[in-house]
Amino acid sequence: MSDLLVSIRRAKTEDSVGLSRVFDASWREAYQGVIPGLALEKLIARRSAEWWRSAIGRGRPLVVLDVGEGVVGYVSYGRCRNRGLHADGEIDELYLTPEYQGVGYGKRLFKAVRNDLRDREMPRVAVWALADNPRARGFYESLGGRSIAHVEERIGGVPLAKIAYLFT
Repeated sequence: MSDLLVSIRRAKTEDSVGLSRVFDASWREAYQGVIPGLALEKLIARRSAEWWRSAIGRGRPLVVLDVGEGVVGYVSYGRCRNRGLHADGEIDELYLTPEYQGVGYGKRLFKAVRNDLRDREMPRVAVWALADNPRARGFYESLGGRSIAHVEERIGGVPLAKIAYLFT
């Protein structure tokens, strides 16, 4: 995992297969046993390469972490969609394939996106994490995120608690 070939860049349509692969691997690792099995499989199946090709052109920023061997992570972000959070920007999703987690790449992605949001005059950033995902919660807390809201969302018929973190 050499840092020599690492780049963080805007997603391109040719990244769609890699994005689908990252989503599949990271969601299985993060949510197996948390999101009911059938619901998780349906969520993963919806994020095909075709879905990602469409998402790349939708207008909300999407950046990838490319290590020279292809896409191993991504972040989707933009203006905050929930006015009640009192945030300007929002990180919708930040995921890495399991083998690239825990070695600093997530922090690099997060900082790059925070810098872009600041440049777009969105210094207060919100991000949501499932309460049953201690790795994500620990990651955002270690970066200085402050818990500002808790909600419950039903996924696959099961209530799952979500926590919003604010970065200022």
